[in-house]
Amino acid sequence: MAPKARVYYIESKGKKEVISPTLTIKVVGHQWYWSYEYSDFITDSGESIDFDSYMIPESDLEIGQFRLLDVDNKLVIPVDCHIRLIVTGSDVLHSFAVPSLGLKLDCVPGRLNQVSFLAERPGTFYGLIEQWP
Repeated sequence: MAPKARVYYIESKGKKEVISPTLTIKVVGHQWYWSYEYSDFITDSGESIDFDSYMIPESDLEIGQFRLLDVDNKLVIPVDCHIRLIVTGSDVLHSFAVPSLGLKLDCVPGRLNQVSFLAERPGTFYGLIEQWP
């Protein structure tokens, strides 16, 4: 007698695509750092807000900072707002992951991936950095 396979279709609350997000952030993975662009906000000069984020070297760490996790410019997101991340890579494959927010995306050069999420509480959320040469 063959076992019966049951297939369940579960739609997760956090995995729905947001049609009109409050904030869209473009994330670009480079070989040793990340670039972020708040494309919804335009400065007086007509440019969007963008910055690079580098990991703090072990020799420059202060008390209370975490080795291989703390960066010089942190990505800041609002609480209780729908946020869309658009990710890509500039040179090699990268992985953008923030496990405590349930995020993990592959950053592939020449391709855009996206995810929508909602941060429900304030805090500092650390991510995992992976790259494949």
